[in-house]
Amino acid sequence: MNKLFFAILTSLIFSVISPAVFAAEQPAQLHNIVHEKVLKNGLKVLVKEDRRAPVMVSQIWYKVGASYEHDGITGLSHVLEHMMFQGTDNLEPGEFSKIIAANGGRENAFTGADYTAYFQTMEASRLEVSMRLESERMHHLNLQEKEFVKELQVVMEERRLRTEDKPQGQAYEYFKAIAYTSSPYRNPIIGWMQDLEEMKLVDLSDWYKQWYAPNNATLVVVGDVNADKVFELAEHYFGVIPAVQLEPVKQRKEVSQVGVRRGVVKQKAKVPYLLMGYKVPVLNTADIESDVYALEVLSGILDGGSSARLNANLIRGKQIAASVGAGYDLNARLDSLFLFDGVPTAKHSLAELETAIITEITKLKNQLVKPQELDRIKAQVIASSVYQKDSNFYQAMQLGMLETVGIGWEKEAEYLDKVKAVTAAQIQAVAKKYLIEDYLTIVYMEPQEMTSVKKVEKKNAQ
Repeated sequence: MNKLFFAILTSLIFSVISPAVFAAEQPAQLHNIVHEKVLKNGLKVLVKEDRRAPVMVSQIWYKVGASYEHDGITGLSHVLEHMMFQGTDNLEPGEFSKIIAANGGRENAFTGADYTAYFQTMEASRLEVSMRLESERMHHLNLQEKEFVKELQVVMEERRLRTEDKPQGQAYEYFKAIAYTSSPYRNPIIGWMQDLEEMKLVDLSDWYKQWYAPNNATLVVVGDVNADKVFELAEHYFGVIPAVQLEPVKQRKEVSQVGVRRGVVKQKAKVPYLLMGYKVPVLNTADIESDVYALEVLSGILDGGSSARLNANLIRGKQIAASVGAGYDLNARLDSLFLFDGVPTAKHSLAELETAIITEITKLKNQLVKPQELDRIKAQVIASSVYQKDSNFYQAMQLGMLETVGIGWEKEAEYLDKVKAVTAAQIQAVAKKYLIEDYLTIVYMEPQEMTSVKKVEKKNAQ
């Protein structure tokens, strides 16, 4: 998931709530029952039976990610994710993946700010293989210096390719670093290069012992499975792993912002790039829960497909933007950002694009969203939710993420009703409350002329 912005509102585009959408919503209700069991060692197991295909996905989520790190040790969670595939007391490096492949499955992992997760997608009868292997590396990871050196180089190269060689990637890192003062969200998930260069194997070992334990994990299984059988297997393979003493995570709340923050990044690039972000609450932090759902719908109004306001007004209408987007993620552990990014057209400047975006925000503050537009956005949310339930992986991911960030998996069932209840007045209210200059950070990425750079490099080489 390398896109800067991802919002559920933009995944499907419907102009009206069609009868077909509501018809499709009904079968999904048959698969909405979630079975939960907590083992004696603290491992939470969630099972969702979905027998539409003879497959299953198994995911294990650990409550640790980049936001648990601090300056000097950034990148630990992501590097450890890589090392989880490089051998245990009973498996050689790479053998985990070979066994999954031999059983017709696929597997991978991902690290976020608030979690690290591992998954296998396999034919349903192979669930026990997944359980056996995953429990093995939860408690018996064998961290070897040789494999660590190799994987650390892989991660550093990944950072070079995705960030240091990508002008927009560097701009986004700088943007977060000035948008946040004390929040751990200011650090990149992959880690700062200097911290990666200073990382030692013992750092990973300590991190693994501190966070990789059953009482800090959630196992999610979705697919053609029987809940009682899943619980039985979980008890057999994970129940024998001892819990650990978990140290409470120190709260690192963002300090109050008292004025707009601005920055400029100069990069070897062909086009300029704009980043804007307003500090906003999320489900975990909001004093008024309805504000969060209003912000979710607001993001769809601005960037919910080709007919949304940013596209219609700034790209097709005024032709100020070559590209422009907005995004908001309500499912975070700490206060987050309501984000905008864009590239101006050749005839327009970054300042003009910034002004145009703020103009669209001002319209939302001054005028209520019309019922037809609001209904269209809500239709997109319904359609997206219905069709995403066709994916075992997505269903498992929703449950695992909500549980791991501290919201609770039960909130998944409330999402559609909460979005449907959002009113035009609530959208106007949150625009006035949160999308204000005191909460705003703006970064311009100014491209350096490529030909001039090349001439300088050539001259220096001589």
